[in-house]
Amino acid sequence: MDLESKVLSKEIQQNFYDTGQTLGTAESCTGGRIAEAIIAVPGASNYFKGGIISYADEVKEALLHVNHQTLEEKTAVSEEVAIEMVKGVCDTLKVDYAISATGIAGPGGGTPEIPVGTIWLAFGTKDDVETFKLEEDFGRDINLAIATNKALRLFLEYYKKRNQPAEE
Repeated sequence: MDLESKVLSKEIQQNFYDTGQTLGTAESCTGGRIAEAIIAVPGASNYFKGGIISYADEVKEALLHVNHQTLEEKTAVSEEVAIEMVKGVCDTLKVDYAISATGIAGPGGGTPEIPVGTIWLAFGTKDDVETFKLEEDFGRDINLAIATNKALRLFLEYYKKRNQPAEE
């Protein structure tokens, strides 16, 4: 795990530790790296409930309630699936917030329509999900490190924006 993910995980801990709010992950191509980064910080058990690694579409459908038709029409590497993964993990793990990742890390598996390095990130709540698309291929390990750090950073920005004290 790199320094950036440790710093981001510590900041998530500082924002969540005493709030009673919970967080979960739904990961496909990142294979648990986002969850691993989150739990690297002592005290994560106060807010992190768990993660679902849904590498196979059947797992996305069975545990995350991703719609079969969405997978058929849009493929697993789509904004729609990333959104459904966030909603599904919020429901399955009964968490307030979730982060998801689905994509093609490489080196193989890409197509002209969805090239290697395409990774959809989603984050938010059951009722409010935002997304981000990574599209560059730097090789598998770097693609996964970038996706992990970007997911943590975007989630933190999202969380802070929605949990700032109201100005008087």
